[in-house]
Amino acid sequence: MPHHQAELAAFGERYWRFYRDLLAYKQAPTAAECTRLEDAFDTLVETESGYAALDDRIIKTADKRAQLLAVLKDPDIPLHNNDMELAVRRRVRKRDVSFGPQSRDGAQAWDTFQTLAATAAKLGVGFFHYLRDRIVMPETTPSLAELVAYRAGVAVPSVT
Repeated sequence: MPHHQAELAAFGERYWRFYRDLLAYKQAPTAAECTRLEDAFDTLVETESGYAALDDRIIKTADKRAQLLAVLKDPDIPLHNNDMELAVRRRVRKRDVSFGPQSRDGAQAWDTFQTLAATAAKLGVGFFHYLRDRIVMPETTPSLAELVAYRAGVAVPSVT
């Protein structure tokens, strides 16, 4: 129904504005902004649109207030878990394409290599070139652990 579509679109605009405010808060948290965002969340979830499906979703969102606003107490908490969901999706896709690992060792190898590939990708390192370099020139190619530590600005003794 057009009325329901309009209600959903209007709520969506308010919701995403609130999300953008949370992202901004993570960059520069203040006590005043924390209070404002808590009030804004309460105002957002007090909405009654008359569209039963939307109202039901809003009530479920309100019930998760503590989890959804945890970022106000600890700005380092991610606002979403998309990275984790994408990692799981990659694993499921590989299983579907290749009909799954044939043994426990195979499953462990999959997990190991997918973790290494994901870590290399996050570091901006070409995975296959990295593997080749680690095999051919291990004494001059840093481990992924060393690259992660370097990127984090943490001094870690070199291990070969």
